[in-house]
Parts: sequence; structure tokens; C-alpha cells
Amino acid sequence: IADFIYTKCTDTCPLQTALMAKLQEEYAAKPDVHFVSFTVDPERDTPDILSVYAEKHRADAKRWYFLTGRRDQVLRLIQEGFHLSVAALPQNTDAGGVIPHTPRFVMVDKQARIRGYYDSREMADFVRLKNDIDMLVKG
Repeated sequence: IADFIYTKCTDTCPLQTALMAKLQEEYAAKPDVHFVSFTVDPERDTPDILSVYAEKHRADAKRWYFLTGRRDQVLRLIQEGFHLSVAALPQNTDAGGVIPHTPRFVMVDKQARIRGYYDSREMADFVRLKNDIDMLVKG
């Protein structure tokens, strides 16, 4: 399960991260279920900052990864890899502005195929995500 966040976000990211933590807890007995949070603020979200953020949210380092990269790589990954639209990431986020990004979770199978998109703001989508995880893990 993948999502796109940044550590200074006060919009959808806290909810996304809380839901991801809930999924991690609910699927603790399912070692094949992994979680990946990609930062959309690569200049500020260094590996050290992401590590502190992960620890704060009790992320299991063996199953929940927090990743960063160069700005152009992150944009390309979101647009071409996950087929999601994204506004150009601001070059300077020091002003404390919101970085527009998707609030969706993306489920990817072991063959790197996207199996579904789920809006983190919709409880029905969260339930559908859990049902889809259960189906994928069984089959």
C-alpha cells in the first residue's frame, strides 16, 4: 500500500499516516502486506527527518518504508509510475504553504501491478481497501 505525504503537512497527511498506522496494526500477522510512504517534499524531508516521522508513528521499519528522492524523480514516479496527477512541487516550501498532492492510497501487488486507488478521506474507500487487501492476500 503506497501513499504520498510530507512531514510538515497539516492537510490530509496526518489522516493518511494515521490510517496507514492502523493498517499496519491490523495486518501485523500478514507479512506479505507492506506499506510505502513517498514524500512530496524531498528537499525538506531528508532520510533523517523521515526516520523521526516514522518513529513517531510507530512504523515497523521492516514493513513500512518512508522514501524520498530527487524532485524530478518523485514527480515522474507519481505521474508515470502511479498514474496520478500532481501539481508541480513548489521549489521553495519554506513559506509553510501546502504542497498539492493526492490523498489516495494505491494498492500494488507483488508483480508491481496497480490493483486499486482509495481516497483516504472517504471511509467507504478505506473499508474497500481493507477488503481488497484481504482478497489479494488470500488469493
